[in-house]
Amino acid sequence: MQLRRITTQNSTHAQVLGRRGWVNVADVLASGSHPPKPAGMDGWATDLITLLGAAGRVLPVLERHVDNVEPLPGWTGDCVLPFEPRSFRDFMLYERHAIDAARGFVKRYHPRLMPFVTGYEWLFGRNFPALRPHALWYREPVYYMSNHLNFSKDGDTLTIPSYTKALDYELELGFVLARGLLDATPQEAEAAIGGFVVLNDFSARDVQLAEMRSGFGPQKSKHFANAMSTVVVTADEILPHWTELEGYVRINDDVVATPTSGGACRSLGEVLAHASCSEQLHPGELFGTGTLPGGSGIEIGRLLKPGDVIEVGIDGIGSITNCVVAANGGNK
Repeated sequence: MQLRRITTQNSTHAQVLGRRGWVNVADVLASGSHPPKPAGMDGWATDLITLLGAAGRVLPVLERHVDNVEPLPGWTGDCVLPFEPRSFRDFMLYERHAIDAARGFVKRYHPRLMPFVTGYEWLFGRNFPALRPHALWYREPVYYMSNHLNFSKDGDTLTIPSYTKALDYELELGFVLARGLLDATPQEAEAAIGGFVVLNDFSARDVQLAEMRSGFGPQKSKHFANAMSTVVVTADEILPHWTELEGYVRINDDVVATPTSGGACRSLGEVLAHASCSEQLHPGELFGTGTLPGGSGIEIGRLLKPGDVIEVGIDGIGSITNCVVAANGGNK
């Protein structure tokens, strides 16, 4: 089931997509219930995290009655983020991305080393060892904490930070908790996922290189912006086949990559269980899978420049389109 939020002058409405278009959740619930109102209905009608947390009660009602409600004619309002993340942890679930991105870093910033890398890989038929992730990656799920307050939505303009000349995009699958977790099993953790979104984890690659070498992880290279789709799709539709999703990256109307979500090193339940170990997780906390293989410009040698229009999407969930402009607001 696809859900979104719309704002009008002084109010916010949760909406659900039916066969005939988007309708207000409040109208669907009102059509399928009798007084008194179901407990929690007010929250369900405005807050998607509250709605997803009561999925077992509310989703069956929406499914039964969504097509009984006429879409509002001439509905006006602005799409906003489907929820305001309480935090954002970004995992790295794809070895293929990590290796290909590392190769891209060598090609861009240490080109004189590339003959040694390509020679080794041709001679031995395997990846150059230094391109592989750190040993910790193979032992446990790894992630970094990003800035959950700087999320853009579909259609927003992205200003390139003044301190970078290497802005990159990263197509990721995002998933949000609908219920809290503490010391969860992988099964309990998966059951707490409320829905899925598309993410674009923007990165300043030239700044990232130095920050990663500092030992403290990404800072200014990542915290300036992320982007999220305005639509969230309920977990029941995506979770059973989340490793079979097809995505795309389009720059200025040209498709430059068609990543898929296959090849993840761990399940979503496993990574969430790890995050919840002796740590309370809360509804509304957002997580990313890390970049889908082939889903970043550093892998294919195509970083972003002022004037570019970047669109990333995952079939069955949604897409995000952002126009990139220089720090002074121009396109040069």
